[in-house]
Parts: sequence; structure tokens; C-alpha cells
Amino acid sequence: MANTLTVIDMVAREALKVAHENLTFLGTINRDYDDSFSKTGAKIGDTLRVRNPNQYVRRQGSRVMNVQDQAETTQTITVSTQDGVDMKFNSAELSLSIDELSRRYIEPAVKVLVAGIEGDVLADVTQSVYNLTGTAGTAVGSSSGDISAITLARGRLNQYLAPKSDRAVQLDSITMGYIVNGNKSLFNPSGAVSESFREGFFSRNAMADWYENEKTWSMLNADDVAGEVDESAETNFVEGSTTIHVDGLGSTIKKGMVFEWEGVYACHPETKAAYSHLQQFVVTNASGSVTSNEIDITFKPAIYTTGAKKNVCTSTGANLTWSSTGQDGKNIVFFGTADISYRQNLMYHRDAFSFATADLPLMDDALKCVRRSQDGLAIRVWQGSDIRNDELLLRLDILYGWKAFRPEWAVRISN
Repeated sequence: MANTLTVIDMVAREALKVAHENLTFLGTINRDYDDSFSKTGAKIGDTLRVRNPNQYVRRQGSRVMNVQDQAETTQTITVSTQDGVDMKFNSAELSLSIDELSRRYIEPAVKVLVAGIEGDVLADVTQSVYNLTGTAGTAVGSSSGDISAITLARGRLNQYLAPKSDRAVQLDSITMGYIVNGNKSLFNPSGAVSESFREGFFSRNAMADWYENEKTWSMLNADDVAGEVDESAETNFVEGSTTIHVDGLGSTIKKGMVFEWEGVYACHPETKAAYSHLQQFVVTNASGSVTSNEIDITFKPAIYTTGAKKNVCTSTGANLTWSSTGQDGKNIVFFGTADISYRQNLMYHRDAFSFATADLPLMDDALKCVRRSQDGLAIRVWQGSDIRNDELLLRLDILYGWKAFRPEWAVRISN
């Protein structure tokens, strides 16, 4: 090995290279590296704060000004997860070139690490996405190559004002196979060379980069998929509501299930004109039991019926009758069939989700502990030695957190 670099420094650099090439999902979303910890190192539980865009109401005509306060809000990411992979080398193995060392040891170890992290993050953020396209029981592309679920997802991103650049699609291999077989003309070689180095990159179509990813989440429905609003008081009907009481259900409800609410339509985020589809909501309760066929369901997005944050309306665009008397007895219908699993592929803009890493502290024996960062990913490598067994011990760690910042800029594509 070269004398100018220590073993651990070379391992750190090579690990970052391998990780970068294998981040099929995390490589396509917002990655925040917080260098404020570069001197002291971050601890589990430290937070990063990110601003949300302001929302305003339009004034029409030359009437008296409608001055609005700057109601700027923020969200935080907690870097609360530390994962790693541990390796050991003997003297003979350390005599290998860095390319051979990477191929035989570093690459498989780092692939396992980033695959586990990516799978956890992808499953979690998907459960925050409430917009969904696709037909229950029909694989996308299986019917004469029909990809309308994907083109509808593209349209839904447009409706929720997601920027038209930096979009990606994550599809499992079976779905990708159906789509490619039925749409060969869409997948001819193109000039999209810049992403060809990343694991899983397939092509660019429908204004998005397409990736093949077996880590997309599968949603298992509960034992019932229909109920109705049951409200005898108005306590849940306030602006910003995220809870509703539902009866007529089976025995369970599960986080991540998507439902539509009779008469509650989506509207344009800016003009507030009604869209032709019902607003979709996602259950945020942890998996729980239903008592006497009734349960309080918590959901996203929060409901706003007036003002700058208005996101629901009637079919004509009018304000909803937002009270127990106006909503009691309305049907709640979940996507799909009871007790069936549905693969939840994704189309999204990069800023729908954020993945953040921070520097871990360097230990006292700093000559044997290094940190390196590249493209929003920070890794620490710590070296120790076992003189009795003539071995070099290495641990590689990542401290990270994630969040679905703008779930409206993502759409599930269900099979």
C-alpha cells in the first residue's frame, strides 16, 4: 500500500466510494451533511433544523392590502441512528493492493451496511406518503404494458407543484420487467450517462430517472378496508385536524394504509380550485387493535378547509361543512383488499425526503480514528490491533437520521 495514506484512511475513502455507488434510493434524495460537528463530533439525539416554505393568500384587485405575517415554520431531523460494520485483517491480507482489498472485503461489507440503512429509510418514508396510484390486484405494466399508474403519478406530482427536475422512480424487478417488456421503445439506450454508475439505474422516462430496487416497501392491509366517520362531538373538527373517529372496522388498523374520505376532495395548493379526485390520507397510528369496531385514526396530511393552507374542499371547490353534523356517517374506504400485501413503489422529487449524516467524534487515539465525508455521507473508521493474533481490527460507523419533509412531492405506485 502507498505510504502516504494510512490503512484506515484508505478504507474510509474506499468505503465512501462503494457506498456512493450503491445508494439506489438514498443517492436520489436530499442528503444533508452537517459540518457543524466537524470539530467536536455529533452525538445520538442531536438535531438539524430545516425551514419550510412560507404559504400566502392571493389578494385580488386594488382593494385594501391584506398584509400577512411571516409564519415561517421549521422541521427537524434527529440523527438518532448509528449503524456500522466490523472487519479484521491479518498481515497477509493487508499486503494486498487497495483495489484487491476493496473487492474482497470492503465492498461486500459496505454493501450490506448501506443496503440495510436504505431499506429501513425507504420503508419508513413510504409510510408517510399519502398520494397513491395503481389498481389493486393489477401489476403495473402487466396488462399490455399499461403504465398509466406511472403517468398518473407524474400528473399527481405536477398537481402538488413538485419541481419537474430531480425526479426519480423506484420499482421492484418484477414490475420493471412487465413495464420494459410491454414498452421496449421507451427503453432504448439514451444519453443519460451521468447516472449509469449508480447501482440500479435503468433509464430516464416520464420526466424521471428509473431505478430497479428490491427494497421498496410492501403494505399488508388490515382485516377490514371500509368504515365510516362516527362523531358525536366537534372536538376533532378544527383546522389542522389529524384525528378522526371511525367505526364499522374489523379488529385491526395498520400504519401506512391509505384511505379516501367521502366528499373530501383535493384542491390546487395555490388557486384552491377543486381537483377531480378525492384527497388521499395515510394512517400514522402504529398497528393497533380496534375496540367494538371503533378506533381513533391519526392521519396525514392535516386537514385545512380555509385560508392559505387550505388543502381540501367539496367537488365544486367550496369550503367543506367541517363539523360532526357535516361529516358524521361519511364513508372511509381504504386502498385494496383486506389481508393482502401490495408492493409500494415510488415516484418522487428529491426534496420529498431528506437523509442526514453527521460527524461522529474522534476518539482519544485519533491517529487510529478518521472521519471522511463525500456527497452528504459521513463515515468514521476506527482502527485497533490484536497483537496476540496478528490482526488489525476495524469498525466503520455512520450516524444518521431521515425524514419525509414534503410527502406531497411523492406518490406511491401500488401493485
